[in-house]
Amino acid sequence: MISKPFFSWLKPKLKYPVIPEYDKDILKDIPLPDVITLHVARPSSEIGDLIVNLGDKVKTGQKVRMSGGTEEYFISMATGTISDISGFLGYLGKNFTSISIKTEGKDTWDEEFKGIRDTISSQDAITFLGALPGNPDFASILDPETSYDTIVIQGMDRDLLVATNQYIVKSEPEKLKKGIAHLKSITNIDRIIIIVPPELVAEAERTGADVRVIGPVYPDSLSEIVMKNVFNRIVPAGKSCDDLGVAFINAEAVAALASAFEEGKIPVHKILTVINKDGRTGLVKARIGTPLKDLFEALSIETKHGDRVVLGGPMRGTSIYTEEMPVSSDTDAVMVQDREQIVTPSDTPCVNCGECVRACPSKIPVNMLVRVLENGLYEEAADQYDLFSCVECGLCSYVCVAKIPVFHYIMLGKHELERIKTMEESHA
Repeated sequence: MISKPFFSWLKPKLKYPVIPEYDKDILKDIPLPDVITLHVARPSSEIGDLIVNLGDKVKTGQKVRMSGGTEEYFISMATGTISDISGFLGYLGKNFTSISIKTEGKDTWDEEFKGIRDTISSQDAITFLGALPGNPDFASILDPETSYDTIVIQGMDRDLLVATNQYIVKSEPEKLKKGIAHLKSITNIDRIIIIVPPELVAEAERTGADVRVIGPVYPDSLSEIVMKNVFNRIVPAGKSCDDLGVAFINAEAVAALASAFEEGKIPVHKILTVINKDGRTGLVKARIGTPLKDLFEALSIETKHGDRVVLGGPMRGTSIYTEEMPVSSDTDAVMVQDREQIVTPSDTPCVNCGECVRACPSKIPVNMLVRVLENGLYEEAADQYDLFSCVECGLCSYVCVAKIPVFHYIMLGKHELERIKTMEESHA
């Protein structure tokens, strides 16, 4: 695998949205739907014999054990009755157990977290706090075999048109300050840095964290690029920021952490940016587990056959095939495209114009990389053309004049190599 430094790029010209004028009153509340759906990131066949059953009653914030043979749980995001348990195949073939809850319309809160919040163990922190809006990875941060010296709070989002974390910094600086105190207590990490655009420096300074300013230019908020620009450290190909002792966490998750400890309740609402067909954006607050069809109905967004629904933003988001897909703890944005706006991918061969190479922040020879990926030569892509140096910004597809879905080939290549590695390890 090539591990050369991958920074020395021409500056992209795409800019993030900046929202200094946002306040708490701009949020639109989405009503609690009749049914919410939660995806547990392991298939029931791997969990073992399920002990959760159809008809079981659950409370809001309750830790529900999945089976008798493992320590798998999910946190119920509403009060109601379990109405469906089934398998679900997600992005790149990832398996989930899908749990649907018919809601009662009124929350009855479970008291377990309230009783342990003052003496919370690492395992309880992973179980309860890992379900917070913003999807914090406490399992990695609290892993005794890993060593972190810094936590970076993302005060900017990782895709264009998305403003979820900026909104949190703008509207909740005092809550972020309290969340940071809890974060230090749980992790025993004192070095907390928050990254924000210039317009949010005043609010960020009120949090008590070490403030670092980055320009609102895409893709400068991606973790690997923050490591280079803020810490002057290169993340080697095939490695992650975690390997260098730096953990990244969304501002929304830190604010939710404060709410959890202050109220003794796990927050169950997700703030997300909705990008409409006409390009207008708005912020909404929805119950985690809300199907997108209910969200669209509340916002009077009509979708027709051929329209595209994307979880995430225009550069890094993933298309979905059903509006039954629920809002999850990591859903920072939903984008709807009219069928007339969609740029159809092409099977036209690469014309070697070099635009992808010029746009790539990692300076990967993308024109050569896509050729081997198109032919399924995944190991060659990693060994000879820096596949694992890709920071997954999507600029290559954005600038491709031949309309080749370069980014999709890259994601598929990484997935296939990981699958091959897993199979080899299981047969070793």
